[in-house]
Amino acid sequence: MDEDPKAMEAGSRGFAEVPHFHGHRDRLRSRFREAGAEALADYELLELILFRAIPRRDVKPLAKALLKRFGSFADVMAAPEARLAEVDGVSAAVATELKLVQAAALRIGRAAIAGRPVLSSWTALIDYCRTAMAFSEREQFRVLYLDRKNALIADEVQGEGTIDHTPVYPREVVKRALELSATAVILVHNHPSGDPTPSRPDILMTQQIIEIARPLGITVHDHIIVGRAGHASFRALKLIA
Repeated sequence: MDEDPKAMEAGSRGFAEVPHFHGHRDRLRSRFREAGAEALADYELLELILFRAIPRRDVKPLAKALLKRFGSFADVMAAPEARLAEVDGVSAAVATELKLVQAAALRIGRAAIAGRPVLSSWTALIDYCRTAMAFSEREQFRVLYLDRKNALIADEVQGEGTIDHTPVYPREVVKRALELSATAVILVHNHPSGDPTPSRPDILMTQQIIEIARPLGITVHDHIIVGRAGHASFRALKLIA
């Protein structure tokens, strides 16, 4: 029996219209389900995130462009929306999807240290601080306020500055601790340069906070500096007795 030429033409057209990347998306999702995220390169993990924001286009070039521009998966997630928008192909929907992933990571990290003694969850604390601040382009200074059992009461960003400076007011840090009835604090800030080595101003500022806090019964457990290259602990460096 001869087939209808029009039907054959329509069928051929329908087959040709299926984008080549549809099969790629299914394969990538299957690899993620079966082997986990560790089996995927950074650009492939980015592709999976971009699929939601860009349902009908090959997103591999955009994933690779983002990594080339910002350097790493974590840097892409932490990049400000304004800088993300500078990359061709990044729409408001794409930026929102990336910021959503970053927010989820922060929420998970905070949950890992909430409601338990922070000093006994040190690895989780460092992971959270690095997720929150290590890849930021501006310096941030935050304070973790703790109760008598060293459980987290509040995690507050006290200031945000430039690429190499954040104004910190020691008396305001201690005043806030009194308002929260905190008996201890952990100071945290980032070095956008990537090197977490404490500077002389960092050391002097920490000493000022300790001197103001001590007579009021407030302990400064540590000052942690995070950067792309790792982290530094004032207590481990014996800068806090």
